Amino acid sequence: MGRPLTRLRRGMQGTGLAQLSPRRRALISGVALLALVAVAAAVLAALHPGRAGPRGRPAASRLGPVLLVPGYGGSTGSLTVLADRIRATGRSATVLHLPGTGTGSLVADAAKLNAAVNAVLASGAPSVDVVGYSAGGVVALIWARQDDGAAKARRVITLGSPFHGARIAAGAAGFVPGACPTACQQLVPGSSLLSSLNVGDPAGLPPWLSLWTTDDQTVTPPDSARLAAAIDLPVQSLCPAVRISHSQLPTNPVVTAIVLQAIAAGPLHHPSSSACHGYS
Repeated sequence: MGRPLTRLRRGMQGTGLAQLSPRRRALISGVALLALVAVAAAVLAALHPGRAGPRGRPAASRLGPVLLVPGYGGSTGSLTVLADRIRATGRSATVLHLPGTGTGSLVADAAKLNAAVNAVLASGAPSVDVVGYSAGGVVALIWARQDDGAAKARRVITLGSPFHGARIAAGAAGFVPGACPTACQQLVPGSSLLSSLNVGDPAGLPPWLSLWTTDDQTVTPPDSARLAAAIDLPVQSLCPAVRISHSQLPTNPVVTAIVLQAIAAGPLHHPSSSACHGYS
């Protein structure tokens, strides 16, 4: 911004503006500077249409790639099924491979997600959507909190994610400590990591859908998936007849239909009951 101001001052010296009072010159200089800023913003918008929405967020109408984050243990099999369904709609979808065995620090997993998001955006994509399954949703929340996810992700969809922790992790940590590696310890209710994520504060997060099942016997209680920033949706509140276990979330056709609705163009809305077709 310094160079435009210098040019502006030089231009003033060769015009009648130099004869004006200091106060009037300052006023005219300020107006000219605002004009320069407006022109610069217009040029950036023309060069990168749809890259930003309200408050600098990615535009809801511009679809980009989808990144899917596996749960505890890092298995990609079930998410690959969901990724294939997303690709069938014409979208690019990539399942991340987590560091090591997928049981290390969720913070390291979030760094892997951040690198993938940055690479997608650096390649020219207008936006990115993130889908996190189980602990992968906690990874997405860590990333969103620590790496300005609201400015990078068009939206985030999480499936059965234990934002408030899981009793199974607490049991493993308490009775079989050797069987509870770092990620397990971080998923214990009240852990320092979970406490730092401010799950009750919606500020600073991208549009979010937290989808979970009341039949969950892995993430208990199932409503550990509640997140203040999110559209909070137990599948059974939309489709009462559906029975879905935790492991079935990435492959169940109702969940898939809801995810496809949620990642469509336009603002994120509460999914419609059309996803329940055949289960009502």
